[in-house]
Amino acid sequence: MNCGKIKQNISIRSLLESFNLFPVKENRRTAFYFALDREETIPSLCVDFIKNIAFDFGTGKSYDVISVVRQIKKCSVAEALEYLASFNFTVNIERFAEEIQPKTSYTILKVDEVRHPALIQYLDSRKVSEQKKCVREVHYELNGKKYFGIGFKNDSGGFEIRNKYAKICLGAKDVSWISNSKNMNHEVAVFEGCFDYLTFRNLECKLGLTCDCLILNSTAMLFKAEKILDTYEKILLYLDNDKNGKFVASKIKKEYTNVEDCSLMYYDFKDMNDWFIKNANSLNDF
Repeated sequence: MNCGKIKQNISIRSLLESFNLFPVKENRRTAFYFALDREETIPSLCVDFIKNIAFDFGTGKSYDVISVVRQIKKCSVAEALEYLASFNFTVNIERFAEEIQPKTSYTILKVDEVRHPALIQYLDSRKVSEQKKCVREVHYELNGKKYFGIGFKNDSGGFEIRNKYAKICLGAKDVSWISNSKNMNHEVAVFEGCFDYLTFRNLECKLGLTCDCLILNSTAMLFKAEKILDTYEKILLYLDNDKNGKFVASKIKKEYTNVEDCSLMYYDFKDMNDWFIKNANSLNDF
């Protein structure tokens, strides 16, 4: 596929989702995201889903899907094309422009207990199969094709969908707030994604914790978490050891008094689940 066809046929929304980037504000046609090249508290990247392009009001830079990949991965055009060549998500921009389709062009076909061997194998690979009761098996149709994946429900009724090949959200993007009836210390543990939360559930007895849990499902959802965090006396951070995770951690530390950064436990790893996968055997003897 040449550059022109790639720019036309690969959805910029799906591309941004592949990098775990989601809108902070959106309507049918456009959305605002946080900038690709810097940390900020007010989103300045405007994405036009019909034209399939983005514009950064802070720098004046315009982006198509190729330049988005180049900016995020710091790579050449050839490397960006290689990344985009394996993309499954396609859009018909002209048809979308004519119809002004709503963003929820999917259908959930079935929600059930996790039974499919491929999904159980995927949970096993992430070392969290013991927690399969915390997630669901979701079958859905997207762009006329049928898929299935691990579904983790958020507070707006949407599902974070994960499997070996997909990392998307069906429905409204939101946080997942999970209370614990044994939480007597008014503490909350904060995670970036559902697999870190499931890892925590594997370890909570060993860690001696009985706190509530707040899963952001994306660092862009921090603004939805702030009112929840206000209600707690202590905040435990289990965020990723990357740029976004560190930014969110620093922001929470500035705004709240009793905050403990627990990422030191896995400081040499991308996130808590990555650390757990590589150390699960030794932790069983802990």
